[in-house]
Amino acid sequence: MKTIHRTSLRAVLAAGATAGLLAVGAGAASAHVNVTPEDNAAGGSSVLTFGFAHGCEGSPTSKIAISLPDQLVDATPTVHPGWDVEKVSETLDTPKTLDSGATVTERVSQIVYTAKEPVADGLRDTLQLQVLLPESAGETLAFPVLQTCEKGETNWADLPAEGQDPHELESPAPSFVIGEASAESHGGHDGGASDGAQAAESSGTGASGTDAATVAGWAGLGAGVLGLAAGVTALARTRKKG
Repeated sequence: MKTIHRTSLRAVLAAGATAGLLAVGAGAASAHVNVTPEDNAAGGSSVLTFGFAHGCEGSPTSKIAISLPDQLVDATPTVHPGWDVEKVSETLDTPKTLDSGATVTERVSQIVYTAKEPVADGLRDTLQLQVLLPESAGETLAFPVLQTCEKGETNWADLPAEGQDPHELESPAPSFVIGEASAESHGGHDGGASDGAQAAESSGTGASGTDAATVAGWAGLGAGVLGLAAGVTALARTRKKG
């Protein structure tokens, strides 16, 4: 009978260890700043959602500065209660010709959201931009994000080397891959993506790879917790029988 008890106890401890490791993995994944496009079709207008749930080593977040990739010349930020927002522009060294044929000499390089009240560590928030995606299916768009906190900052700007898994990076820049053009993507663009100010955006088509990792992490954590509960129940029944 003692052998049965030892075996059951080992099973319970193994389940507990698994749940603990999954919790660590889920926490690490959710710590990143992620980007999820509403639509990733080449040449189409899309609303990009940037999400974060942690500050800088526990310090509340006070500012999120989103840098636009060189392929884009503009973005229309969504008004967000609790945040002030501004567009930062830069003059181009060389004029840029857009897919529409228009030529621009300056671009919006960064969208800066400043919190009216810092977001506490462990609370999730999202910020959105509307952009017009380039007509270059298969290309990756990366959006480095500087997260400023009451104490310290985190620069989510690491880009993977060729063939490297983005999840191996300590502070990966939010990114996604432009998909194939759709019939709708060339049927007209809604407000916020004009030719004069063309809103011209963790890996994978249609969704951030880091978001997917976060979902998988939490799903695995749930399975680990259920396994632990089942082990405890089995151990209690075994002891009663003994």
